[in-house]
Amino acid sequence: MEDKNLDKIEPDGEVNPIDTDYQVGQDNVFIKIGRYGFDIHNPVFGISAIVTILFVAVTLIFQAQAEPVFASIRGWLTSNLSWFFISAGNIFVLVCLGLILSPLGRVRIGGTEAEPDFSYLGWFSMLFAAGMGIGLMFYGVSEPLSHFSSAFGGTSAEGGVRTDWAPLGGAAGDALAAERLGMAATIYHWGLHPWAIYSVLALGLALFAFNKGLPLTIRSVFYPLLGERVWGWPGHVIDILAIIATLFGLATSLGIGASQAAAGLGYLFNLPSGVTTQVLLVIVITIVALVSVIAGLTAGVQRLSKINMVLAVLLLVFVIVVGPTLAIITGFFANLAAYIQYLPALANPIGRADSNFAEGWTSFYWAWWISWSPFVGMFIARVSRGRTVREFLVSVLLIPSAACVLWMTVFGSTAIRQFVADGYTAAAEAVLPLQLFAMLDVLPMAQLTSFIAIVLVIVFFVTSSDSGSLVIDTISAGGKVQSPTPQRVFWCTFEGLVAMALLLGGGLVALQAMAVSTGFPFTIILLVGCWSLIKGLSTEPRPKKQASGS
Repeated sequence: MEDKNLDKIEPDGEVNPIDTDYQVGQDNVFIKIGRYGFDIHNPVFGISAIVTILFVAVTLIFQAQAEPVFASIRGWLTSNLSWFFISAGNIFVLVCLGLILSPLGRVRIGGTEAEPDFSYLGWFSMLFAAGMGIGLMFYGVSEPLSHFSSAFGGTSAEGGVRTDWAPLGGAAGDALAAERLGMAATIYHWGLHPWAIYSVLALGLALFAFNKGLPLTIRSVFYPLLGERVWGWPGHVIDILAIIATLFGLATSLGIGASQAAAGLGYLFNLPSGVTTQVLLVIVITIVALVSVIAGLTAGVQRLSKINMVLAVLLLVFVIVVGPTLAIITGFFANLAAYIQYLPALANPIGRADSNFAEGWTSFYWAWWISWSPFVGMFIARVSRGRTVREFLVSVLLIPSAACVLWMTVFGSTAIRQFVADGYTAAAEAVLPLQLFAMLDVLPMAQLTSFIAIVLVIVFFVTSSDSGSLVIDTISAGGKVQSPTPQRVFWCTFEGLVAMALLLGGGLVALQAMAVSTGFPFTIILLVGCWSLIKGLSTEPRPKKQASGS
């Protein structure tokens, strides 16, 4: 990714800036320890750091007691608040669609005369990169297979309680219908809803930084509602919640990535794939990310990320070519049609009988995406200057969503076809982290492609940790993009420590529990932020004549 203009804040053309005396870093405390320094926001950094340190310490000290606690937290939140998470996801989609169709869609990020910093091709590739990550590697096979199996069998079981898989009515014994239902449910979790969540916060960050002249931090989005109070405790609370949500969202992804990488290493090299190996992987990869942070290897990480994207595309193309090619190609459009057909039932927040699906899948996903939104949102905001609101929202909703649909179709449909047409049950019967490798095992060059998959997971791991520490540090430094390296070292280290604590304190259940726990309060923040965003957009001048490509 190019670095040009990423830190440019000054608008081009007409804007309606917010008149405030606040200066970026005015509440910061600079601490010098030898030749190293900290430039941290008081009290945002301190409270966030103390909460993180206490969580890691308590979880590691009381490992045996942690797992049932995490399981209870996850169960209570998802069973009692699934309607809230599902409703919130729907609101984010409706807000985005409303802005696209309204005159506010003509507002240009960065001013009426602002020019895009990147070409369409470069911009789209970065949006595509933002949509690719550990989650797609982990769930690309396992989620379609899980939903297919539940729909095909008519019921699903979790925690000893059998519940109808009923958002779409089930498809007991009908493989074709079960595949349609399973892929529609998968696309629901990876399509418009998550990208609407990212879009709302990304647009707010971009608008209030590039048009309103406020710091690139979450609290700035709420200026129309809070006024100058945004620089006081209300703003502190918003930024603290953003940091904690992002930290645990990243830790969830890192923990999931470690479990899949460990499973892959066990599959290829007969190494133990238990918690010890997963923790060791987190340690090693966090060290690699720290080396990048300390050495300032931004260009190296970006180059590595590009190589990773090339490998991901090559793996995708390979599966299309050697897998059920015709079924994949036709399935892409059939799956989209199924998604549109079943979307009203999937997005219904009330009267659901499918507790396993609505609570075990959707509630977790929405909370996870919301906890990731400051990370992905800040990245999208910084590369989208010069785009109109309409152009921004259409692209951010559709380009990554299409990439996710293609990925899920290629890997999910291939695994389902192996099960239906060839009677290959190993992938469906494998534990979640192993299902990708079990699917690849049937295809040519299984050893090579499985190794590439492990590399993809690890590099996604490194780049997420490195980039995530930068985003968290920016928020905890009061919006300063450039801050002392030791601060990023601190956050990068604790991302790894939180992931290790969760793995030791309950594994996947603990990871999901904390994603839901931190995602819940930040969901409330984002819902209020939608109203603030609309108020901010309504005061912006609109170009009299749209520029070409807008």
